[in-house]
Amino acid sequence: MKQLCLLFFFLTLSLQAQFQVNGIVKESTTNKPLPFATITTNNGLNSISDVDGKFSILVPIPFTAFDVSYIGFTKARIILEKNKNYYVVVLSQKTDNLNEVRISSENPALAIIKKTIENKDNNNPQKKLRSFEFKSYNKLTVTANPDSIDGRIDSVFVQKSIGKQFSKIDSSDYKFKDVISKQHLFQTEKVSQYQFANSTLKETILGTKMAGFKQPVYEIIAFNLQSFSIYDSSYELFETKYNSPIANDALNDYNYKLLDSLLIDGRNTYMIYFKNKKKRKASGLEGVLYIDQNNFAVAKAVMRIKGVLDISGIHDFKYIPSEKLWFPTDKTFKIVKGKNDDDIKILGGTIQFDGDVEQDFKERKKVASDFTYLLSHTNNFEIQYNIPIQIKKSAIYIEIKDDAINKPERFWNTYRKDSLDSRSQKTYLALDSISVKKRIESRIRFGRKIINGYLPIGKFDLDLRKLFSYNNYEGFRLGIGGVTNEQFSKKFRIEGYTAYGTKDGNFKYNLGMATRVGKFSNSWIGVSYTDDVREIASTVFTIDKKAFKIYDPRPINISTFYNYVSWKTFIETKIIPKTESFWELSRAAIEPKFNYIYNLNEKLYTSYVMTTAMVSLRWNPFSDYMQTPTGRIEVEKRFPKFTFQYTQSLPKVMQNDFEFSKFDFKTEYEKKYLNGQKTSLLFEAGYALGDVPLTHLYNTSPNNITKETIMQRITFAGKNSFETMFFNEFFSSQYAYFQFKHGFSRVTLFKKVKPSLVLVSRIAWGNLQKPEQHIGLNYKTLDKGYFESGIELNQIYNGLGLGGFYRYGPNQLSKFQDNIAVKISFVLNLGL
Repeated sequence: MKQLCLLFFFLTLSLQAQFQVNGIVKESTTNKPLPFATITTNNGLNSISDVDGKFSILVPIPFTAFDVSYIGFTKARIILEKNKNYYVVVLSQKTDNLNEVRISSENPALAIIKKTIENKDNNNPQKKLRSFEFKSYNKLTVTANPDSIDGRIDSVFVQKSIGKQFSKIDSSDYKFKDVISKQHLFQTEKVSQYQFANSTLKETILGTKMAGFKQPVYEIIAFNLQSFSIYDSSYELFETKYNSPIANDALNDYNYKLLDSLLIDGRNTYMIYFKNKKKRKASGLEGVLYIDQNNFAVAKAVMRIKGVLDISGIHDFKYIPSEKLWFPTDKTFKIVKGKNDDDIKILGGTIQFDGDVEQDFKERKKVASDFTYLLSHTNNFEIQYNIPIQIKKSAIYIEIKDDAINKPERFWNTYRKDSLDSRSQKTYLALDSISVKKRIESRIRFGRKIINGYLPIGKFDLDLRKLFSYNNYEGFRLGIGGVTNEQFSKKFRIEGYTAYGTKDGNFKYNLGMATRVGKFSNSWIGVSYTDDVREIASTVFTIDKKAFKIYDPRPINISTFYNYVSWKTFIETKIIPKTESFWELSRAAIEPKFNYIYNLNEKLYTSYVMTTAMVSLRWNPFSDYMQTPTGRIEVEKRFPKFTFQYTQSLPKVMQNDFEFSKFDFKTEYEKKYLNGQKTSLLFEAGYALGDVPLTHLYNTSPNNITKETIMQRITFAGKNSFETMFFNEFFSSQYAYFQFKHGFSRVTLFKKVKPSLVLVSRIAWGNLQKPEQHIGLNYKTLDKGYFESGIELNQIYNGLGLGGFYRYGPNQLSKFQDNIAVKISFVLNLGL
């Protein structure tokens, strides 16, 4: 009886036995892979090839053949052979291929897509549902398939006059295969809770772990590999946005082709292939949409980019009958090699790429790292709909719980869909060991500090900006300064600097201290004392963090400064959503260091006291933020951004001499294009009313020196300064300033010469009230406006560039050459 049961068991297994058929679909003329080819078996199973043309399908026995079809190609039937499970399928192109993908009035795909667009709001979970909540598990790896790597140890020969001579043994492929057979190059996991209510979507990360890091690199966790929703007007892949194939204006950008019909989750769907109309457009989006035949909802989506990187994003959905809705259940994201001749580092792995294939292109020898790829998979579970949800801290897009990085192994075993295999387990052990041995975390910390202009030395961060500078008043300014870091204290900091000017012969210094009073809002309250000098009439937004430069070229030629000795108390906070703010109360004794007298009601001032209250606030309403255990990070920088600053003098407080108010405003906008171009806009305005001395008015950032010839006036360009405006030429009590820049993608002239062309235009208008009060300097006003345009060739060689600017309009000078400014630019790429 037992034997009979056993025989019946094996018979059942044989009837239900499945085996895997693998292969690749290629084009006959070019031998290139064909992505998204349809694979159909004789028992009704369907699949498609991936972005590389590869396919894998599990089929039951008996199984004798499968069909492969592709747009514009002749269908092929493949007969299975015994003991063979890998097939190279070559398809021949049809002669009418070009006409086949064109949209015409009879194109059924076009009608289906129109219906899909019309019904988006009815099928979008974020539109149709009042609320939803689910948990997700994500695993991301950078790895390679060891079976694809040859792994032989090669002998390397070099060509000599008498023939080839042995040089060395190359074991790199062998070593790479040995490593990748045991572990991945990089790996990270996370468990999140997603909540949606009142049009707000928030991700709360319950647990996260990253191989090689005790504290994860939070920026990697926030990296947006693919869009959450397929229904947004813009679809995002690998931090780049594309017009969605079902956006309202998608028909202007895409061609569509009906491939087939397919059963998904028991419902009939259309397979619609889409491709960007502009065939030569770099990195155009293409893929396949599976559209429900009944409600025209997206039941599955395959999105793909093929360019420098081959990137694919797959969205899977499950139909919810009670809601008559397809809800997302899985996401898969993959990056493999593309068309480029550079090495690209992706989260710890390096991928080497071939250049664009042309007629004279000679393909280089494949190396092991060619087979490296990034793979991310997300699985959603415990999904709930239309339940009462209250989202805490809704202004935060991603919140990482304080204990998320310390979850025990039983937590991960609870949420993993599948237990970790041997390679994944060894990845954590190996990378953790390597990280400790090579001090990777401390190196990353060091790199972050350097990028922001600090050199960490134990519990103190040395401010690299304070070491050396030059201007016409101080001469060489030599100094030292910095701030205590988190190793000293996470709740208390001390900062300061001292500097000496070789020309004016004076010491300058600052000392301040602060304590943190709010962790979530990162609020600090502090006091400081300063004795230093500052450029007159300069616009300073206190909330702005000064970008790190090895040197700041613009102040080199400035000679008009004022000395200020100030006490101040301040609060800096992020308590208001999507803002940073700085609140200050200060008393400053001002002494102009140039020939200047301020005449107020016949009283002459050569020095004065200003007691003021000031608030400086930056608002980024369209950006997304991540709250981490160590602070808040702007993970998705969106424009426009706004900065406000209000300064009010305090009459009869601590010997204040003047009564005045100042309003300052700035907004920035930036747009990046898929072809590498970038447009940036900047608008600034200031309004001062009351009794304000020249030292605290506006000069609109001039950056030209008074010399006879163009060559004598060559200096370094500023970022947002008027390159043709002379220092101290114009002063204003009210001004408005607009700047337009458009940068084109870099052009390769030679291997190391890749300049970037930037077009620049600047406009300013201003007015000065009570000019008779200011005695000592000869100046003009901007009531007729100021106009300047120019061209920059940046990063011509090793970061150096050259620009030319021309002054025109009502304030144009009589001599043609005096309106021209030639400037040198320098861009430092730290490569971190």
